[in-house]
Amino acid sequence: MSEGLEDILAEQLAVIFCGINPGLTAAAQGHHFAGRGNRFWRTLHLAGFTPEEVRPENDRTILQYQCGLTAVVERPTARADQLSLHEFTAAAADFERKIERYAPRYVAFLGKAAYCALSGQRQINWGRQSQTFGNASVWVLPNPSGRNRAFTQDQLVDAYRQLHCAMSESSQRMATAQNLHSAEVG
Repeated sequence: MSEGLEDILAEQLAVIFCGINPGLTAAAQGHHFAGRGNRFWRTLHLAGFTPEEVRPENDRTILQYQCGLTAVVERPTARADQLSLHEFTAAAADFERKIERYAPRYVAFLGKAAYCALSGQRQINWGRQSQTFGNASVWVLPNPSGRNRAFTQDQLVDAYRQLHCAMSESSQRMATAQNLHSAEVG
């Protein structure tokens, strides 16, 4: 990303977590979800994505767990409501190409605002969406920002765990299908 917060991406990841945009602290430190009150890393660990809580300065290790990080809008702000709808629409095509290029199985939007703007929908539910984005299955999860006090830590963990469970079930189905195919071919 051009504002000092680089994407942490690789091809064929299980999931790419998409923040709305970098916070000022994250951009200044050059590490995702670095704000003191941000609950992303703790939530990710408690939901089962990582075996231990990753520290923001070690954010690149997220790739070891088949997860990536990016933001829909590159411009850092103190609050997400400082972004305009125009910034989301201007970022939409490039952002969708990015998701297509890296081809994750899932893309998880952290908060409804970005996905609403990108999808053109006004009302969306939390969780799995019926449409794909960049050929990836879409989940909308509560934003873990410390400013988002509408969700407790336990509620965040429950929401993120639903995605983790869906990913595990999908992986098991894929492995079973591969084993059946191998048995038929062999």
